[in-house]
Amino acid sequence: MALTADILLRLTASQTGGNDFGGPNFNPKMEKALALTDGTTANKADIAFFDERTVATGADDDIDLAGVLSDAFGSTITMAEVVAIFIINAPKAGTPANTTDLTIGGSSAPFLGFLSGTTPTVGPIKPGGFFVIGAGDAAGIGTVTATTADILRVTNSSGAAATYQIGIIARSA
Repeated sequence: MALTADILLRLTASQTGGNDFGGPNFNPKMEKALALTDGTTANKADIAFFDERTVATGADDDIDLAGVLSDAFGSTITMAEVVAIFIINAPKAGTPANTTDLTIGGSSAPFLGFLSGTTPTVGPIKPGGFFVIGAGDAAGIGTVTATTADILRVTNSSGAAATYQIGIIARSA
């Protein structure tokens, strides 16, 4: 099964008033695209994992990146390097809306990758908010090491269960 993936992040704005770029309109745009083809080297990936998951109030959802997850076709996937992670703190249908924050990281065998320290975390990701990180270079955003550095933890704050969306693009080697 061959994989191609396009990751596009865009931030645009429109503001009126005087500014250093002339006036009266200011229309900045930041954009970064990452196109990946099938493979396990720089600017390539061969694993796609997408899911909608629910985590109970005040609980952890420990996602084992090495040999536990299944892809869309039911095959077990084992990630060696993660290229991109995209988490949205909202159900795919949009309703009911989440009311609690999510935090990424902090497990006992954490996938560190883009994180540093002993048990680092990123968050809170507010209800309706999102987190995205990606790098297509040879190392991606981090290496997965089975049993010692392979858990991507998503923690829900207290108050209610939260349904969230997650997409991970990775390499098998």
